[in-house]
Amino acid sequence: MAKSATKPISTTPIFAVLLAGAFVAFLNQTVINVALPDIMAHFHIDAVKANWLSTIFLLTNGIVIPVTAFLMERFTTRQLFLFSIGVFAIGTLICAMAGTFPIMLVGRVVQAIGAGILFPLITNVIFTIFPLNRRGFAMGIFGVAMNFAPAIGPTWAGWIIESYNWRVIFYIIAPIALIDFILAIFFVKNVTQTSRPKLDTLGVILSTIGFGGILYAFSTAGSKGWSSTEVVTMFIVGGISLILFVWRQFVVKHPILEFRIFKYKLFTLTTIINVAVTMSMFSGMILMPIYMQNIHGFSALEAGFMLLPGGIVMGIMSPITGKLFDKYGARWLAVIGLAITMVTTYALTRLEVHTSYSYILWVYTIRMLGMSLIMMPIFTAGLNDLGLKLNKYGTAMVNTFRMVAGAIGMAFFVSIMTNQGANHAEDWMKLHNILKTDKLGIAQAAKEGTVMGINDAFMVATYLTIVAFVLAFFIKGSKPGEKKA
Repeated sequence: MAKSATKPISTTPIFAVLLAGAFVAFLNQTVINVALPDIMAHFHIDAVKANWLSTIFLLTNGIVIPVTAFLMERFTTRQLFLFSIGVFAIGTLICAMAGTFPIMLVGRVVQAIGAGILFPLITNVIFTIFPLNRRGFAMGIFGVAMNFAPAIGPTWAGWIIESYNWRVIFYIIAPIALIDFILAIFFVKNVTQTSRPKLDTLGVILSTIGFGGILYAFSTAGSKGWSSTEVVTMFIVGGISLILFVWRQFVVKHPILEFRIFKYKLFTLTTIINVAVTMSMFSGMILMPIYMQNIHGFSALEAGFMLLPGGIVMGIMSPITGKLFDKYGARWLAVIGLAITMVTTYALTRLEVHTSYSYILWVYTIRMLGMSLIMMPIFTAGLNDLGLKLNKYGTAMVNTFRMVAGAIGMAFFVSIMTNQGANHAEDWMKLHNILKTDKLGIAQAAKEGTVMGINDAFMVATYLTIVAFVLAFFIKGSKPGEKKA
C-alpha cells in the first residue's frame, strides 16, 4: 500500500538538511585529486594505484545510481536519506583513519554508496515538495551545492594540505556529515510514496557488469591505452551486458531504469544536451589543472585559485538562474549559456606556453558563467516533462548518463591531449631541428606539444558545445505551467 504525507509539511527544514548533505558529498568529489600526491607518499604507492581512489568511487556510483529509482520506490524519504548520509559519514571516517591503502579504498567505496544515492534522492524530493512554478528556484539553490562545492574543493583542500595534512580534509567533512545525520532524524519527513516493488536481481547484475565495465574501460584507457587488451575486453563485456540490460528493462514488470521515458521528446532532448555539456565541462576540469601545473609550474593550491572564481560565479548564479527559469523557461537560458560556453571553450583552444594567468582566469570564469545558465534549467525542464510519477526514473537516468559522460569526457580528453601532444612534440622537434641529445630542446618540445594537445582537446569540446547550442533551439514547452506536474 502506498504511503505519503497527508499533513502539510514545512519545506524549509527538509530542504536545508538535504542541501547540507549534498554540499559535503559534492565537496568530497574534488578534494581527493589534490590530496593524491600526499597520499601516494604516505602509503608509498605509485600514481596508477593511487588513482584507484577516484576510479573505485566512480565504479561504485555506476552500480548504485542506476538502482536509485527502485530504492526511492521501496524506502521512505527519511530512511533513504539517513542511510545515505550515515553511510557517507562512516566512509569518510574510514578514509580519515585508514592505516593502509586497501582500507582507504574500502572507505571510498562506502563513501560512494552514500553519495550515489543522495543526488537522485534530493532531486526527487525537490520535485515532490515544491510546486511547478518554484522548482527552478529550488533546483537553483541545490545547484549552489552541486556546482560551488566541487569548485572550491581543490582550493580548500590545497590550503588544508599545505597547512596541515590530507587526513584533516576527511576529519572536517566527517563531523559535518554526522551533524547533518542527527539533524535529519528530527527534520526530514517522508514526502514520497512507497510501495513493494520486486527487485530485478538479474537486471542489477547486468547493470553492475555493464556500467561498471564501461566506466572501468574509460577510466583506465587514458593510462593503459585504448588498444590495451584489458580495456578492449572491458568494453566488450560491458557493452554486451548493457545491451542485455536494456533489453531486460523492456520485458520486466518493474524495471530498474525505465527506458520508455525517452518517448518524452523534451526529456530526451535535454538529456542529450546534458551529456554534451557534461563532457565539455569535464574538459576544463581535467585539462586546466594539467596546463597550470605542468606548463606554468604552479602548485595545486595556485591552480585551485584559478578555478575558484568560476566556482563562485556558478554558486551565485545558480539561484538567479533558477528564478529566471521559473519566469522564462529553459530555451533562451540554454541558448545564451551555450553561446557563452561555445565562445569561451573556443578561446581555450588558443593557449600557448606563455599565455597570461589573467587571460586563463577570465576565460575560464566566463565559461563557468555560461555553464551556470545551462545545467539546472535543462535538467529541470526535462524532469518537468515527465511529471512526478516518472520523476524518480528520470533522475536515475540523467544521473547515470551524466556519470558515464563524465568518465568518457575525462578519458577522451586526456587521450586526445596525450596522443596529439606526442605528435605535436615530434613535429616541433623536426621543425626546429632538435637533436635527440638536446635535453633542453626536448623538454621545450614536450611543453609545446602538450599545450597544442590541450588545444586540440578543447577544440573537440567546442564541437560538442556547438551541437548542444543547435539542439537548444528545439527546446519547447519548458515554461512552468506548460507541462504536467
